[in-house]
Amino acid sequence: MSSYSFYSAARQRRWKKFFQGWQGMDWLLLLLPVGITIFASILISSTQKYTGETGYAINHLRLGAVGMVLALWIARGRYESLLQWRWLIYAATVASLLAVMAIGTEGLGAQRWISVFGFNVQPSEFAKLGAIITLAATLKDRDAPTPFGIIRALSITAVPWALVFLQPDLGTSLVFGAITAGMLYWSGTNPGWLILMVSPLVSAIVFHVSFPVWVGWALLTGVVAYRSLPWSLLSAVAAIALNVMSGKLGEVMWGFLKDYQKDRLILFLDPAKDPLGGGYHLIQSRIAIGAGEVWGRGLFQGTQTQLSFIPEQHTDFIFSAVGEELGFVGGMILLLAFWLICLRLVMIAQNAKDNFGSLLAIGVLSMIVFQAMINISMTIGLAPITGIPLPWMSYGRSALLTNFVAIGLVESVANSRSKLKFGAAKSLRD
Repeated sequence: MSSYSFYSAARQRRWKKFFQGWQGMDWLLLLLPVGITIFASILISSTQKYTGETGYAINHLRLGAVGMVLALWIARGRYESLLQWRWLIYAATVASLLAVMAIGTEGLGAQRWISVFGFNVQPSEFAKLGAIITLAATLKDRDAPTPFGIIRALSITAVPWALVFLQPDLGTSLVFGAITAGMLYWSGTNPGWLILMVSPLVSAIVFHVSFPVWVGWALLTGVVAYRSLPWSLLSAVAAIALNVMSGKLGEVMWGFLKDYQKDRLILFLDPAKDPLGGGYHLIQSRIAIGAGEVWGRGLFQGTQTQLSFIPEQHTDFIFSAVGEELGFVGGMILLLAFWLICLRLVMIAQNAKDNFGSLLAIGVLSMIVFQAMINISMTIGLAPITGIPLPWMSYGRSALLTNFVAIGLVESVANSRSKLKFGAAKSLRD
């Protein structure tokens, strides 16, 4: 064999070994977020057409490219190695959130960012991943569905949740709750227990919205407690009493909220009460989405979008640009893309080779589903305006990188799983 042939064969083996590192990847799971990111940059460019701010769309593409590279790099690694670093990751998560309170940059009524080499970084976004990793490492044990395991999981989430809530960042703090609930459910926790755990928060909020609904909710928790807890009658009475006290406590806590937070929580029910203030965003968003009708006005043709009637449309209200310019059809195609991402995440969770990998996938699923549902719902008036970004669509460096890193972690799970057909492996709940 000539030296050239030997060199060529060695090079082919190296390239083959290199690409084998991604042999088990779910390419659809990666390509869908990449496609959404490219699509988002076009919509962001449309929202900024007449403002002179042309950099947002380019930056979104650049950060998307960086995120894709990070996802590919993480996918080649062994996600199991995170187990030995879980407490270091958790400590770094808490430390970064404490740093925000100490040296953070304030903007839009909250202190959420840290300036790093001239760039504003939002640690609360990366804290979601820290919580997912730590919770997955904790819930993978067999005692996860027990009361002790649940209390341990909640205590882990409580610290970053409280620090994010105090920034104040109500929207992101709710994401922590959704992540925890989703991962607890997948680990085998009784669904009734999950309802009872979130019931005090629901009571505190609903008490100010509708008294009859609050009464009905309190009675419902009593029924759930009666059917899912020991000492049925005593548990039912205790659950109802707890929700009554939570409603009253919510009245006290309501006084600690800032005015703009109060507006976001209640004005979505009737934005016309303050059409030039707290209800302005929602009114303009609904006008834009309604104007799109079935097929939309066309890219770069939306009057609400082009004339900047909707503040911060390139971030929290990017879906209104989709509705106006691409109509009902464009919105449904975007929803289909998110549905496919969620489907792939569930498939990977079901086929993961261990509980840790399965829970990582479910944590990412819970994060994406909750953010997408709340963001889209708030743009059409079905949920309060909470400032939660739409994954891969809303402009934001930290959020975009967090979502791509999350996909990279799940791709690592897919890359390492046993070669099983879908449906051959059982979920943790089976």
